[in-house]
Amino acid sequence: MSWKMNDKPNYSEAFEELQEIVSEIEQGEISVDELAAKVKRATQLIKICKDKLSTTEEDVSKILKELDNTTN
Repeated sequence: MSWKMNDKPNYSEAFEELQEIVSEIEQGEISVDELAAKVKRATQLIKICKDKLSTTEEDVSKILKELDNTTN
């Protein structure tokens, strides 16, 4: 993947990279030496995705509440 460990990709990039890591692990393409780093990176990517989903959920709820207030 082209992102470095300290980069913060957007949701789509994080999800794509996470899928690649899972695929590499499933196919046995990762050496034992790389495994810890890949698991650490996967944890970072999961957090990025989870945070974005939470933020999006909050934004949508806020918008729906505002819409509800304007229609009443």
